[in-house]
Amino acid sequence: MAVKIRLRRMGAKKAPTYRIVVADSRYPRDGRFIEEIGTYNPYTEPATVVIDGEKAKAWIKNGAQPTDTVKALLKKQEIL
Repeated sequence: MAVKIRLRRMGAKKAPTYRIVVADSRYPRDGRFIEEIGTYNPYTEPATVVIDGEKAKAWIKNGAQPTDTVKALLKKQEIL
């Protein structure tokens, strides 16, 4: 089972917000997930990012692979 840390799209049409979730790579983008570890809102100024660093580090330690976007957000929050 390939586990990914990725964004799940939420919010209204043309005004998305995202939840950062841990999910099996076979599930759809907005489908089933294992755990929610944070949120991301690109429409605020500056963009709002809230991530539980301990959970993120634990999942990465257990083999979860962050997507490119999530990896950039983790670096920006100084978690990676």
